[in-house]
Amino acid sequence: MSTVLLCPGQGAQQVGMARDLAERFPAAREVLGAIDEALALPLSRLMFEGPEEELTRTQNAQPAILAHTCAVLAVAGPRLAPVAALGHSLGEYSAWVGAGALGAVDAARLVRRRGELMAEAGARRAGAMAAVLMLATEAVVAACRQASVEGEVAVAANLNGPDQVVISGDPGAVARAGELCRAAGARRVVPLRVSGAFHSPLMAPAQAGLRDALAAAAFAVPRFPVIANATAAPVTDPAEAARLLAEQLVAPVRWVESVRRAAADHPGASFVEAGPGAVLTGLLKKIVPDARGLTLGTADEVERFLQS
Repeated sequence: MSTVLLCPGQGAQQVGMARDLAERFPAAREVLGAIDEALALPLSRLMFEGPEEELTRTQNAQPAILAHTCAVLAVAGPRLAPVAALGHSLGEYSAWVGAGALGAVDAARLVRRRGELMAEAGARRAGAMAAVLMLATEAVVAACRQASVEGEVAVAANLNGPDQVVISGDPGAVARAGELCRAAGARRVVPLRVSGAFHSPLMAPAQAGLRDALAAAAFAVPRFPVIANATAAPVTDPAEAARLLAEQLVAPVRWVESVRRAAADHPGASFVEAGPGAVLTGLLKKIVPDARGLTLGTADEVERFLQS
């Protein structure tokens, strides 16, 4: 059975994450311990016990979600045999781990630094994000364009589903864009609790530092392609991977296009979401309704998969 690996992004963190994996599988416990040591941070304890407010901080949430995915891959990876991978925002780093191009420890260091840089950019220029539900992407893009005035910008940042788009930018512009989306027929506009305007031009100050971190990382040629957020195209070249991961900070997450590309390139493949939650599997059903999806996040799910 061929599989496409899906790796979740920020927002999937929750207190207690990966604790059952560490308790049941030595391989999961080992990779979590290695990441703790590399970061000189008791990240796994924060994942297991919280507090939630500390876990949710960008510089903690990002490595925590990646660590959870790496724990799943350490146990179930040899049985998955993926033909492609894609990850949502920070999940793209997890996808490169799954493809064998990055080690778990190197990836954890990268996303920890990425989270720090993004938090610093958010502190320098306050931003906002909001999820727009049940409105076509084209209408959301038009609303953002109309709302971007007086030096403030709003953009469509996460193209998550045919009728789910996250907007990002300056608080005033995001608020105006949200009102325009409601007037255009959006069912709901939900403000998100974030530390910055991710995947918008407001993240540009974080790019230089991230490029330096990516240049210092040891990228190898992957065993299979990773579909990049910024282009929705498969990538196998390590230099291009690093370039697109830096570009990703200010570019929209083209999730709908990426999932459709994976389904078109690998007809009949099952999609496996490795890591906390089931958000990407839910989106999969809206994007490619006949696709088969499986979640591997809990110890029970992993054990059932191994026994099947």
